[in-house]
Amino acid sequence: MAAQLEGDGFWEDQENAKRILKEKKSVENKIEEYENLTTQLEDVETLIEMAEEEEDASLIDEIKESYEGVGCKVEDIRIKTLLSGKYDNHNAIISVHAGSGGTDAQDWASMLLRMYTRWCEDKKYKVQLLDMQDDVEAGIKSATLLVEGEYAYGYLKTEKGVHRIVRISPFDSSGRRHTSFSSLDVMPEIDDDVTVEIDPEDLRIDTYRSSGAGGQHVNKTDSAIRITHIPTNVVVTCQNERSQHQNKEMAMKVLKSKLLELKEQEHKENLKELQGDYSQITWGSQIRSYVFHPYTMVKDHRTNAEVGNVQSVMDGKLDYFINEKLKLKDS
Repeated sequence: MAAQLEGDGFWEDQENAKRILKEKKSVENKIEEYENLTTQLEDVETLIEMAEEEEDASLIDEIKESYEGVGCKVEDIRIKTLLSGKYDNHNAIISVHAGSGGTDAQDWASMLLRMYTRWCEDKKYKVQLLDMQDDVEAGIKSATLLVEGEYAYGYLKTEKGVHRIVRISPFDSSGRRHTSFSSLDVMPEIDDDVTVEIDPEDLRIDTYRSSGAGGQHVNKTDSAIRITHIPTNVVVTCQNERSQHQNKEMAMKVLKSKLLELKEQEHKENLKELQGDYSQITWGSQIRSYVFHPYTMVKDHRTNAEVGNVQSVMDGKLDYFINEKLKLKDS
């Protein structure tokens, strides 16, 4: 009887129920957002009426502040209407990779990891570290995160590409200015009901000893997993789950997401550029520059959006750049 209940139909019903609940939650969030906006607009109208009736000029500053707040909310909602892609409402899997620049690039990769983690925290998104390859000297060689939240992929897909930093290197005893590069790769997390055909014969699965946080088993058992998809040379790793089985399951999920991304984009770009080959994270390929010296500025080379407060951006204030890229798509 239990076997019958837990057949293919049972699991299909379970997945359908999850999808319906997710859609229900999304609709409820939109309704709540609209109702909150309506309430704020009514509050502004009430303040204006009070100021007029009482001829109270002291309310002007409060009215301006409230009106600007409503304007920002309206703009946020308008931006969300641009997130109409097939996977925009999915969770996101992001990977940071150090490029050319040696230790400086690895340090830059760790700074980018912190920046995106801060942005996710501001958005109230849940962040799960799946894998991180530290460097013995400084920074990281790569790291992979699962970002869970509404429209996580829709927003973060605009950040995919090479990021360039110009600064006085903390690793140069002569205090010279250095330019380094790291990249961000972004994929949608694929639901279990989406089928991605993978031939087991095309996979090479290696185990190795975990090197990060994760409990007492770390550095004692070969629980970390590396999966190579031989036809495309896509390599995914996971080491931060508690067991080899969990790491393998998560690594397969990342691989499916990557292969689906390749399939979706193969008609737009050369497949070689999407196979995890990050050897070209260097001059001329950057989407954005972060300049710390001789002046301070962050500039997006796709939209020409600029911000002078570099530290604010490094603390996760990325909405301006993300929104400008989404609006560029709409123009």
